[in-house]
Amino acid sequence: MKAWVNKAKEVLSESLGKVQQELNELDWKENLSPKNDKLCKHISAFANKPGGGYLVFGVEDKTGKPVGIDKSSADEIVQKLASLCRDGVSPLVSIDHAIEDYEGFSLLFIHIKESPIKPVHLAGKTIEDSYIRSGGTTRKASRQEVGGLMLNSKTPVFEELHASTLKNQVEIMTLLDYATIYRLLKVPVPSNADEIMIWLKEEKMIVDVDDMGYYITNFGGLAAAHNLNQFDGLSRKTIRVIKYEGKNKTAGSKEFPGSKGYAIGFEALINFIKGLLPGSEVIKNALRVETSVYPEIAIRELIANALIHQDFTIRGSGPMIEIFDDRIEISNPGRLLPSKKIDRLIRTTPESRNEVLAAAFRRYNICEERGSGFEKAVRAIEIHGLPPLKFLETENSFKVIMYSPKKYAEMSSQERIEACYQHSVIQYFGNEGMTNASLRQRFGMHDKQASQISRLIKEATESGKIKPKDPTSDSKKFPVYIPYWA
Repeated sequence: MKAWVNKAKEVLSESLGKVQQELNELDWKENLSPKNDKLCKHISAFANKPGGGYLVFGVEDKTGKPVGIDKSSADEIVQKLASLCRDGVSPLVSIDHAIEDYEGFSLLFIHIKESPIKPVHLAGKTIEDSYIRSGGTTRKASRQEVGGLMLNSKTPVFEELHASTLKNQVEIMTLLDYATIYRLLKVPVPSNADEIMIWLKEEKMIVDVDDMGYYITNFGGLAAAHNLNQFDGLSRKTIRVIKYEGKNKTAGSKEFPGSKGYAIGFEALINFIKGLLPGSEVIKNALRVETSVYPEIAIRELIANALIHQDFTIRGSGPMIEIFDDRIEISNPGRLLPSKKIDRLIRTTPESRNEVLAAAFRRYNICEERGSGFEKAVRAIEIHGLPPLKFLETENSFKVIMYSPKKYAEMSSQERIEACYQHSVIQYFGNEGMTNASLRQRFGMHDKQASQISRLIKEATESGKIKPKDPTSDSKKFPVYIPYWA
């Protein structure tokens, strides 16, 4: 027996007691009303009610006595109500049903679930066409009551919205690569299809509609779709990879559009990009090994960050990875969140506009959700001797640029100061602080070049990017520096 049925039976007994009474929680009927508009008003009212409500069929309208209902009639009622919950009200309402024995009669119990998004109103009309339960009856909500419903409404989350039309079980299992998600979670794939469907619901990849079928959510498509182009609302969110010949966009280029969901296609994407990048030979274990000039961990973290933090409300635009001879540009739709500052992105407090996707990437071991992505990237580029990361914010996008290796003498003054600042941040969170020696090591310079680094530290201090850890100290020997905001 479903968990809610006992509660429904208790409420029905209360309503059909010695003195019959109409209740806000429940309405009983002998059969289905032919008036769709009336049924939609009941659905709206129960969906707007805290905890939802119940419709019970098989109880005589005039006497309130149970008379029962046959299975074919029950199936017809369920199908009709499920259709009205999808098409007769907005937003869509979820229901559940059960045929249970009550005083020797088979009754159809319908549980109309409370909608997290309120007010639920009649489809094609305004929110003023919302209904509530009051005094055991269904009536139109006043403006003040509509306002109260809005205050108790959950803001719709993009990842939880529907990406598909209603699908059956076979279609769901064909469209989504659930097996790869199981592999990422390092758990075996169940042999039972019903278990897989339950798990997909728990993962928020699908939403079931009272045994009538399933909707694939935006998150389900973005994470696990075999082909995002099969989802109209997600086709422009595929990852574009463009390889240019040269250092600008005027030369020839070749585009490699992606189509897989982000999670299932992430490893293949990284490997594909590595194959497009310039490499160099190094000696490892007495053998020549081809390696990329860009650290893989930086590539992984920056791409994962772009996928997770993009603004999905910006239509017609998706994540893009552009590869030039001297740099990689990784961009995503959407500006930084208002709470973020462009020079405070390293080791920032984790915050995302797409919490479901961010949490999933962490569980799938694609990235961490601790705000350490940029820190890992900066540490890696320092080890590889790359210039500092460059962060750019445009009107509708955010971009990170990673440059190929440059010697200290080849870097501009601005690049040197930014490298100094980013190094000070890394050292600060390592509980060490930046010194002349640590900065020389970051640039791969020897002790005789300490004076050049001293001049750089002075320039970075004067520009307001760093400051002495102990401003009261007069000692010039081994001074320690920290970021300006520390």
